[in-house]
Formats: sequence, C-alpha cells, structure tokens
Amino acid sequence: MSLSIDSPVIIVGAGMAGLTCAVYLKQVGIDALLIEAADHVGGRVRTDVVDGFRLDRGFQILLTAYPEAQRLLNYSALELKPFRSGALIRSNNDWVTFLNPFQEPSSAFQTLTSPIGTLGDKLRIAGLIRQTQSQSIGELFQQPATTTLEFLHQFGFTPQIIDQFFRPFFGGVFLEDALVTSSNFLEFCFRMFFLDDVAVPAQGIGAIPDQLAARLSNDQIRLKSVVKHIDGNQVILDTGEALTANSLVLAVDAAQAARLLGRPAPIAQSFNHTTCTYFATPAGAELVPTGKKRLLMLNPQRSSAVHNLAIMTDVAPSYVLTDGRHEPQTLISVSTQGLETVNEASLTDRIKQELTNWFGNEVHKWQHLRTYHIPQALPSYGPGSTHQPLQLSPTLYQCGDQTAYPSLNAAMQTGREVAQLIISHRLS
Repeated sequence: MSLSIDSPVIIVGAGMAGLTCAVYLKQVGIDALLIEAADHVGGRVRTDVVDGFRLDRGFQILLTAYPEAQRLLNYSALELKPFRSGALIRSNNDWVTFLNPFQEPSSAFQTLTSPIGTLGDKLRIAGLIRQTQSQSIGELFQQPATTTLEFLHQFGFTPQIIDQFFRPFFGGVFLEDALVTSSNFLEFCFRMFFLDDVAVPAQGIGAIPDQLAARLSNDQIRLKSVVKHIDGNQVILDTGEALTANSLVLAVDAAQAARLLGRPAPIAQSFNHTTCTYFATPAGAELVPTGKKRLLMLNPQRSSAVHNLAIMTDVAPSYVLTDGRHEPQTLISVSTQGLETVNEASLTDRIKQELTNWFGNEVHKWQHLRTYHIPQALPSYGPGSTHQPLQLSPTLYQCGDQTAYPSLNAAMQTGREVAQLIISHRLS
C-alpha cells in the first residue's frame, strides 16, 4: 500500500541528528515526518525512570560550549545543573583535587602545587588551552592528526599526568583508555571543556531530545515504526505501508543505512563501548566533603572495574523523584570501559568490593538499580577519519555523528546542514 503524505521530507531516525534536521525545516515551514523504530525519541540520548530515579542511558553530559547546542537549545528551560570544572583523582588511597583555575581562580595555587603532574605539566595545560582557542572548530579538524597519546607526548606532557589525568579523564570522554582517538578530536573536546560548563538537565539527559520533539507537531513523529527498506523516494515499513516524499534523510548509522538502501554493507564501523552501573545509597549518605562535591571522580587504575564515578544527586538533586515522605537518597553512576560482554551480577559485586576502599563497608548496603551495557556508545574516531558527504543523491541525504565526529555537537551540526541543503534545493 502506498500512502502519499503532505510532508515533502521523510527523516528515518529520531535521534539528535534527525530531530535537529526536522526542527530547522519546521522553522521555514517544512513539516518533515520522522520515522522512529524505538518507543521514544532521542536515540542514544535517553533517560529512564527506575524505582524513583532518573537514569541516563550511560553517563552523559552536555558541554554548554557546543556551538550547535547554543544555537538551538533553550538552556534556561532545561534547568542545567553544572558540574565543577575539574576532577577528584584517586591517588594512594586518597583524593587529590584537580581544579580548573580559569573557572575557579581561587584554586590556582592549589592546582599548581597539586601532586598530579609537574609544574611544567600545568603550564602546558594552559598552553594547550590557548592553542585550542586560537583556531576555529573547522580549523581544528582540518589540521593533520595523530593519536591523542602521541599528541600528548609531543606536547611535552609527562607520563605521570597522562596516566593520572588525561587517560582517566579523556578515556572516559572517548570511551577508550589507549588514547588512540584522533588528536584533533582531543583538541576540540579540550576547548569545549575549558570554555564553559559541563552540565546535565534537571530532568535528565533525555530532556534535550524531548525539548526538540516538543517543537514539532504530534503528527510529525511516528514511533514504533520499523523501516524495512527504501525504494527510490519511498520508505517501506515492515507493515507493508509505503510512504512517499520528495526528499529522504537517513539519520541512522552507516550499517543501517546500507541495509535500508539494499547496498553492500560498508566496512564494519567500530564503536567504543561503555558500561554504566547505577546505585542508590541509604538516605542521608554523604560520600565526599562539601568542598569536593560536584566533581567527577577519576580512578587512574584502569584495570579496576570502577573507572569514573559521579554522584549525580550532588549535581542534580532532581535525579531522585521524591514523594514527600522519604528523605532523598543519593544516586551514584559508575562507568567502566572496555568490557566486551557483561555479567551484571559479577560486575556489580566487583564494583561494590572496590568501592569499599573508597567509602567503607556501607557500600554493601547500596541498592543496585540498573546496569547499562552500551556496545555502540560512540563511533570510533582515529587519526585519518574522514567526514562523509551529507548529500548522497539529488533527493537522498544522511546526517549523524557517524558522518563527522563522535559528539552531540556533530549530530546537531550535520542535522542542521542537511536541513540547509534541503531548503536551498527547494529555493533553487
């Protein structure tokens, strides 16, 4: 059955790229139709409510310096809750506070005298900040690249600060500890982290795609609709229904796009994966002193199960949905990189055992809420990675971070750029 629809554009995939494309089209009066297989918008950017807690699907943050996010999102409506700029680093069974003196000037002396790295390392960090801010984002990605690890060595950083700060911090960003991610992506991320806040929306990371979806009309989004294949300008659903439009946008990964188009599968795209385990503590638990709250906690011992830890309710108390009768509990997010497969019970026990050395035997009373193993969390982005064309034919387009670099900013950027291509085509 073929169904002619009023919308001249169909977008397959209602993740951040597809939603962004639809919103920009809506602004000029083009009502695109979004087809999404899942039961909600957002793709990888989702938040679940479990036992009265908001759980993001994997530890996710918004870098408020992202230019695409600044362009399109309403930060005030998201009620962003910022982390402090810096980290608590586990060292010799204690915590070392490593702060960004550019955002907290009073911490300058403490940071300079910190045992994390040498004085020269701290001066090189300042130099790296200046270097990354002296170029546009386009220039950062156009320059020759090496691996992040090689770049850090070439910049003069000592092995100590690489292992104690860069590997645990950016290993958590890239979701890989070998630091083989492209150096120009490191420079982009470094620039974003030091320019502005790292934050989460009060209602969870899923509030970001929800905000974009709210700018569309209800009939522009079809959930639980699986696309079987694409034939010319027709989108064929697994129900047999055929939808026709003038322009088609694939806001899905490369493998899915090839399958829908009936083309040979591309060379397998590799993904960096992560596992996020959530716990709730008994009411009233105070895990770190007041002066060290709202900092990401890093474990340089990457052979451990606990790589990075965040006390989410110190940053955003609204991640607990209180009913007015109970004292709010504490929500803990623990990230582990490098696990191909996960035995949930075994991993949970191992995390608890390790964290008793951090917080004491009370850890054994923590409630395990959920474990998210995300094998396709981020597309890998090594040196030599190329950005893919966004227009595949006069009527077929693609967008998403897999066409550029692995970040929310890239997903939104490519969504906007595809919308602009479609608008320009209609005006020509």
